[in-house]
Amino acid sequence: MTPFGEEIRRLRSERGITQKQMAQSIGVSPAYLSALEHGHRGQPSWELLQRIIGYFNIIWDDAEELQRLAALSHPRVTIDTAGLSPEATALANGLARSIGKLRKKDIARLQSILDDML
Repeated sequence: MTPFGEEIRRLRSERGITQKQMAQSIGVSPAYLSALEHGHRGQPSWELLQRIIGYFNIIWDDAEELQRLAALSHPRVTIDTAGLSPEATALANGLARSIGKLRKKDIARLQSILDDML
């Protein structure tokens, strides 16, 4: 599941809306909405994102947060290390090999380190 998919599911659940109801209202199939929620689809298009924001009637900071989550939710990430150091390439490859084995707390710790550095 992606951060965006998790948030969409939370919003639906909070409001007692089924995938079928939401999908029909925003003009997608229930299968597509399910795939989006589970991270089997990439980021939604700008147009679809705007329909989702309108559907949930969210504004300002909440709408910006949903847009931010969508931007962070591409399930197939490519890291181009061409021109970077061998250490950067090794790090990217090591992360690709091991990310599925990391615990939530380890991922949070790594994210915190990156946030502090940038």
